[in-house]
Amino acid sequence: MILKCIRTVAVAALALVSVNVAGQDLLARQAPIDRKLKAVDSLALIRQIKAEQAVYPAYSLYPNWRNDRVHAYGNTVQIPDTFRIDLTGFCMPTTHTKITSKCGPRWRRMHNGLDIKVYIGDTIRAAFDGKVRMVKYERRGYGKYVVIRHDNGLETIYGHLSKQLVKEDEYVKAGDVIGLGGNTGRSTGSHLHFETRFLGEVINPEFMFDFPKQDIVADSYLFIRNANRYPYQRTRALANLKSGKKIENTESSPSESGAIRYHKIRKGDTLGRISRIYHVSIDRLCKMNGIKRTTTLRIGQVLRCS
Repeated sequence: MILKCIRTVAVAALALVSVNVAGQDLLARQAPIDRKLKAVDSLALIRQIKAEQAVYPAYSLYPNWRNDRVHAYGNTVQIPDTFRIDLTGFCMPTTHTKITSKCGPRWRRMHNGLDIKVYIGDTIRAAFDGKVRMVKYERRGYGKYVVIRHDNGLETIYGHLSKQLVKEDEYVKAGDVIGLGGNTGRSTGSHLHFETRFLGEVINPEFMFDFPKQDIVADSYLFIRNANRYPYQRTRALANLKSGKKIENTESSPSESGAIRYHKIRKGDTLGRISRIYHVSIDRLCKMNGIKRTTTLRIGQVLRCS
């Protein structure tokens, strides 16, 4: 009787050990499968993100996709205090280099872009990858124009075209031909009106693009909320000056004092040294570049200085 009990206990223990070993073997065999499934899930997620970006570029920034208005956002969008815009992968919209009218106050109103001299029929190209949001005609404004929203958050506007060669909701790559230069709309001569906007906020294209050199100013541009509104504030300040009102918040902008200036960090550079060279405070340097006084400067790094 005792021997039978011992045999039964031994058989039960052996069964438990066998089940445990089998379970461990099953888990060991399952682990590579789980890893493969996770890899498949990750790839699927990446594909899904790319698909959404193709449908709505910068979809995490913009509240809507509308084809009826150029400036379609107003107070419906939340503008971040700072945002770094990637400028790599660009293509100049035209090979012409002569700027006939700059961005800023002009004829008692704001000119929100650059006018570049082109001739009727000249090739106009997309500046970055993106999706065409608008292809419209405005008789007393842009004439025949194209608006493209890009993956980096920018929207570019190409005005006074003689012909538009893309359709709304069409995805384009940087360098793709989108139209031909012209003289349509409110224009006194053939040229390309080129605008760059971020969430509807105007950014002077010269802050990012060097048309004479056919290159970008730096690999990225730091957008700072309200910094691009200084020209508007200056216009209001001049109006107030004529009416005898107190002038407030009239800080000058780079577009008023000349071209924006950048400094490429070299060995031995410090924020103090750069502030003395460009006659700008260290705090202002930090604010313009989104850095702190304690930030380590890297050789080759580009800082905005005005």
